[in-house]
Amino acid sequence: MKLGTRLSGVLLIGLLCAAGFGLVAYLVGADRVKSFDDIFIHFFQGMESPGLTRVMVALGFIGSTKPVIMIAVAAMLLMGVILHHRKELILFVFATGGSALLNMVLKAAFLRERPTIYRIVEETGYSFPSGHTMGAFSLYGILTYLLWKHIPVLWGRIALITASVALIIMMGISRIYLGVHYPSDIVGGLLASGCWLAAGIWVYRSYTRTKPYEYSR
Repeated sequence: MKLGTRLSGVLLIGLLCAAGFGLVAYLVGADRVKSFDDIFIHFFQGMESPGLTRVMVALGFIGSTKPVIMIAVAAMLLMGVILHHRKELILFVFATGGSALLNMVLKAAFLRERPTIYRIVEETGYSFPSGHTMGAFSLYGILTYLLWKHIPVLWGRIALITASVALIIMMGISRIYLGVHYPSDIVGGLLASGCWLAAGIWVYRSYTRTKPYEYSR
């Protein structure tokens, strides 16, 4: 597959995510997502049990600010100091740091209050889009992208993608289960972060002009 085709594919994914986020944002602003939100809130919160609650609280902690910063700093030190992958480091910072800033801007723009139906834990701040979801998608999504080309075997790549997708999805579900986000917050977070991640990868590929799995500094 030619580089131009791959770039067009990444750009298309980014545009689709942007359009999807625009639609979700419109529906949230017009208060037309209540039925959708209620279905999934009742489903996931109906599964409540002490053991599952401990798992969901742990997932929430992993996606909170301090652990995410620790993981991000460790990844940056590995790429910048040990491996000297400077271009990859710039992409990583753009994806993770930019996603966090974008979340702050979007929350300030929409000012959506958090759910009040039933909360297992307490959170502050606004609800839309989910910061945990955007943070998980940008962090584990960009790590998956950067690690993919360094894994030579198919089963390793499948395991990498499976683990990343499972963690991102479970992070989103945990926010619904714990009662601190609406399902539409999660969907909005996935789409917003997906758009941002695609934009970063598109710029990175356009700039480096490398082959599919060729490393460049």
